[in-house]
Parts: sequence; structure tokens; C-alpha cells
Amino acid sequence: MYTDGACSGNPGPGGWGAVLMAGRHRKELFGGERETTNNRMEMMAVIRGAEALKRGCSVDIHTDSEYVMKGMTKWVAGWKKRDWRTAARQPVKNVDLWQRLEQALDRHEVNWYWVKGHSGVPENERADELARRGIP
Repeated sequence: MYTDGACSGNPGPGGWGAVLMAGRHRKELFGGERETTNNRMEMMAVIRGAEALKRGCSVDIHTDSEYVMKGMTKWVAGWKKRDWRTAARQPVKNVDLWQRLEQALDRHEVNWYWVKGHSGVPENERADELARRGIP
């Protein structure tokens, strides 16, 4: 799975895109919201991609969002222990999407890979195109 989010203004209208591949099969998804942030769209791309998987599987998620990747691999466990508060005891931003993302990925074995944005990786570039298409 390759994912990306885009926003015209931050906040502003935004879109998300995901490219799912399994063997010869390929599925492209995109959508957007009128008033959102780039981080929320990055998260929605992974959420909607994971929700589109029909059954639990091993999934490699390629994202250019350190926010999403670090959130899921490093930060979420601590946030949950602190009742969705940061180390500084502030409410976690986008908690609704973090919880939805965690639920969407729960039945899958996930491997995370960071991809440098706009670096010529074809599927990442396509996810970016889809995210821009999703901007309302």
C-alpha cells in the first residue's frame, strides 16, 4: 500500500490517495474533505486503504508521512497509557483518526516504510496524484 495526503491551505480543502497492490491486482482509492489538514489527509489515506482490505493480511505501508508512521510505531502506545494525552499532558491531536487507524490496522500484520515524497517512486507519485484529485 502506498499512501499520500494533500491539502490546499492548512487547514483548507484536502485530499487523500492510496494505491493497493497484491500480485497482479491493483486498486486505487481517493477522496477528500472541504475543511481539513494535511496530517488528517495523510491519516485518511492509510485508514481508507486498510479498510478496503477484505481480510486480515500482511501489509507493507509506504508513506511519506513521518507523522503517521511515527504515530503508529512510536507514539500511540504512550498516548493510550496516558488516556490519549501527550507526554506534555495535552490532548492528542486527531485522536478520532488515530483510534480509527488503530482499529483499521488491528487485524493486519503491518510493516511500515518511509518514502521520501516527490522522489520519483512511481506508486508514491501516483498516490500523490490521487490525493490531489480528491481535493474538493
